Amino acid sequence: MRYIFSTLFGLSIFISTIFAQSTGTLRGSVSLDSSGGTLHGVTVTIIRLNRKTVTDDNGKYEFLNVPAGKYEVHAHLDRAPDSVQNVEISSGDTTIDFQIKLSGVRDQVTITASGNEETTFNSIQSVTTLGAIELAEKNPTSLGEALDNQLGVAKRSGGPGSSRPVIRGFDGDRVVVLQDGMRVGGLGAQSGDHAEPIDVMSLDKIEIVKGPATLLYGSSATGGVINAITGHDAAHKGIHGYLTGVGSSNNYTGGGSGGIEFGTEKWLFWGGGGGVRAGEYQTPIGKVLNSYSRSSNGAGGFGYYASKGFFNANYTVDTRKYGVPYDSEEDEPELVHLQMKRQSVHLKAGLHDLESVFSGAQFKLQYNDYNHQEIDSATNVVNTNFINKSLLYSALAEQKRTGKLTGSFGIWGMHRDYKSVGAEALAPPTIQNAFAGYALETINFSRAALQFGGRFEHNGYTPVGKPARAFNGFSSAVGLRVPLWEGGAFVANYSHSYRAPALEELYNIGPHPGNLTFEIGNTNLRRESNDGIDVSLRQQNNRFRGEVNYFYYHIKDFIFLAPTGETDDESGLVIANYSQGTSRYTGVEARADINLNKNIWLQSSLDYVNAQLTASQTPLPRIPPLRGRLGIEGTFGNFRIAPELILAHAQDKIFTTETRTAGYATFGLNASYTFATQHVAQIISFKAFNLSNKLFYNHLSFIKSFAPEIGRGVQLSYTLRFF
Repeated sequence: MRYIFSTLFGLSIFISTIFAQSTGTLRGSVSLDSSGGTLHGVTVTIIRLNRKTVTDDNGKYEFLNVPAGKYEVHAHLDRAPDSVQNVEISSGDTTIDFQIKLSGVRDQVTITASGNEETTFNSIQSVTTLGAIELAEKNPTSLGEALDNQLGVAKRSGGPGSSRPVIRGFDGDRVVVLQDGMRVGGLGAQSGDHAEPIDVMSLDKIEIVKGPATLLYGSSATGGVINAITGHDAAHKGIHGYLTGVGSSNNYTGGGSGGIEFGTEKWLFWGGGGGVRAGEYQTPIGKVLNSYSRSSNGAGGFGYYASKGFFNANYTVDTRKYGVPYDSEEDEPELVHLQMKRQSVHLKAGLHDLESVFSGAQFKLQYNDYNHQEIDSATNVVNTNFINKSLLYSALAEQKRTGKLTGSFGIWGMHRDYKSVGAEALAPPTIQNAFAGYALETINFSRAALQFGGRFEHNGYTPVGKPARAFNGFSSAVGLRVPLWEGGAFVANYSHSYRAPALEELYNIGPHPGNLTFEIGNTNLRRESNDGIDVSLRQQNNRFRGEVNYFYYHIKDFIFLAPTGETDDESGLVIANYSQGTSRYTGVEARADINLNKNIWLQSSLDYVNAQLTASQTPLPRIPPLRGRLGIEGTFGNFRIAPELILAHAQDKIFTTETRTAGYATFGLNASYTFATQHVAQIISFKAFNLSNKLFYNHLSFIKSFAPEIGRGVQLSYTLRFF
């Protein structure tokens, strides 16, 4: 690792001595598309240089001494869609004006894929971004419900309150959930009835990185990353804020969220909170009992943003209560609900625009205190209490751009204290310590971009009364993006990564109703080794936006639950051992948005995953079926309407203990109307789902044997945004 870091560092210094560039000025204004009024407090970023400024009271911005070259420039207003333009800077002045559009097909920007801002079109990995306005139209009950049916994303479910995203068929510990780039410290990966403590209505946006993201986010991110972003990245003068309310039929959902920011030239203070209540949901064959959910949250913080540095601090609390659905035909059903609480303190500091070998640096420190209880609803007795405390830290140094080369070096660490007490205390109290160092470099040639990097990570477990285990591994990746024609690009990347076994895979033993198994861990498990290839063809212009992705992952020593065929006498659950074998995941994703005329886009998508154990060619459990989506989005002034059809093929490729799930087709409709002035935007959204009241089942649901998906319903939301 010392050799790799010193080589990359020396290369960056060498290149910096042979490149010299002229400079120019970039200036312009930002306005609201629907009203034409200028917008103050908008953050404008030159993406490749990571230089930022904020528009003044007249909506104006300016960058001085910008090195000559071609750049993508990004204008972002919290809780509004991004606006991106290409610009070529030379000596002298260049003017670019932006318009923020609140609806319609738009550009997307991500910070999750590489750690720095870049457009999703230019990202080496496949990335999807959902903004606050889109999230307000989704199901706010849980993270999985909100992200279901995104390209390459399905939902694992033990009921609406515990639904969690599945990326390309990967679930559990292989999908990492973050908030503002740091792990949330929950236990959603461990069990089908555990939720992720994130309120989707309070977010600025969510970014979904598909495929191995182990270089930046750890060895367990072999399937992908979900990053929930709250914003508050720059100071602005005056008051910004939002208010969102939502109501839905069928399960009688009601909720709201609100937040406010007050800023000066260098200081920013913020606070907000909200909550959602949902009742038991209806299906075409009746109500799913005990499927209710309740959640509430609050957050507050402050930040100082100087010309070359910043510091901010944020406190978040999230509480939830939801039922675990049960089969009404059982003779003596067990009525259980879960209560959880997460508290988190997040500190972040950074330097930027430095006149040195490094252009900037970021430092993060986060403490999570998570607790959830599984409670017998009849007696109100706590069956099991889970406590998970974690301290995380990271430091990232960004190289100064030197000609064609840019990159970053970083370290990351985690200290975790896990305990569980009660009937489902499957694993002993365990201390987990992890540490990693990584580097990620990009060379931008005139006709291509090459990205490469590596990460070394250590994971160690020290349990009470069980053997301690430690795992070390090196992950690496290389990716290439080649422009093919105007607006077209070919992207390919290869990754080699490892994953240390999760705590539950090593140490669980006992009945686990949340996963419908009597689980037996294996303290002798080896680390997984994954070799993966991702290939993507992308096209983006004013008339067509789309991509086709193909992926293939070969995973040696893949860890899975293997049923023994026997049943535990006391619990009645199938006994299953955590075992290992070679597996492979392969699949395709395709998306095409076609501009039929100035106001109408035809939208379509398709995704498919095939996963199996290679030795026996046995399909792996809970793999999503072939799915498709077809819709039309029409924008007429301030009015938007978007009918859509969602199709799923029957899942016939099933694990030995699974049952076949029939295919289905559902029809829905989204519509919205926007009222906008220079300082206020109001959006009223209407959503109708499963209009034909189709009876259908989710193959990834732990309770699909008795709980179909939700029936016909409508949802109305209102968002007020002031700036």
